[in-house]
Amino acid sequence: MFGADIGIDLGTATVLIYVKGKGIVLSEPSVVAIDKNTDKILAVGDEARSMLGRTPGNIVAVRPLREGVISDFDTTEKMLRYFIEKACGKPLPFGMRPRIAICVPSSVTEVERRAVHDAALHAGARPGGVYIIEEPTAAAIGAGIDITRPCGSMVVDIGGGTTDIAVISLGGTVISTSLKVAGDNFDEAIIRYMRKNKNLLIGERTAENMKIEIGTAYQRVTEVAMNVRGRDILTGLPKTIEVTSDEMLEALAESVVAIIDAVHSVLEKTPPELASDISDRGIVMTGGGSLMYGLDKMIKEKTGIDAVIAEDAVSCVAIGTGRYIEFMTGPNSDNITRAGI
Repeated sequence: MFGADIGIDLGTATVLIYVKGKGIVLSEPSVVAIDKNTDKILAVGDEARSMLGRTPGNIVAVRPLREGVISDFDTTEKMLRYFIEKACGKPLPFGMRPRIAICVPSSVTEVERRAVHDAALHAGARPGGVYIIEEPTAAAIGAGIDITRPCGSMVVDIGGGTTDIAVISLGGTVISTSLKVAGDNFDEAIIRYMRKNKNLLIGERTAENMKIEIGTAYQRVTEVAMNVRGRDILTGLPKTIEVTSDEMLEALAESVVAIIDAVHSVLEKTPPELASDISDRGIVMTGGGSLMYGLDKMIKEKTGIDAVIAEDAVSCVAIGTGRYIEFMTGPNSDNITRAGI
């Protein structure tokens, strides 16, 4: 008697877990708080995220994944085990271990892929029950695209650490690219802009809130603003200033251009018949980064192809990863196996 099958979106910023028959049961930040003196984990997820930038010297809040890959194997394994047990409701005995499908960026090396596989196995997966799926494929499945058809579909998945762009047909990736410009890069761009142009030091959480509230990739019809508190570089004292969406447009311009250029590059290399399909069907955008205001409009303006943000864009990869396991054991499994997924 084995446990329920699980799909995991092991994101740089957020971990989402999909349990077969239940849907998304967990969505928490990929953050772990550790006591450096004892090497003991003090908090994981939401509780650890609240500690970012606010810990004493002996406690450090870290993100064990960087730019879509594992940077700290041991911490990632412990974080995964915590999340799996939380999603399943209790520690699982050996005989109840689930099968786990887990996603990786399309450009990962075999070493990085093996690290993800081993982390999932050590965190509680059934022996021989770990499946690795590329993020664009998972995102396409989660967005409701029938990837087994002989029809070109283009997916732009903008996560926390990477942006994955792929053209998929007959269940396989025809052409893809992955760039390390995504949500975290947006935050860093905002921090740099505030330091350089406003003489204000802000933290990651403040930058993320600014990105969500007033982040802009395309000129807004009506400008919006928010008050931002940080430390004045000149005086060293706390300071609050007003920042507008037009200023965020300037701060994020370089990152947005990098994503647009990557989309353009993939389209240039796409076979003509599939490019025609994409022109008719549009570009599907997934991931939390796709929700930034105007990014879909900017892609449409620069490529001439409609860009559509998937329903429940944040959860698409997790949903697709979970459905992948269902497909593996369902009536479509032969089709998917033949398609090379």
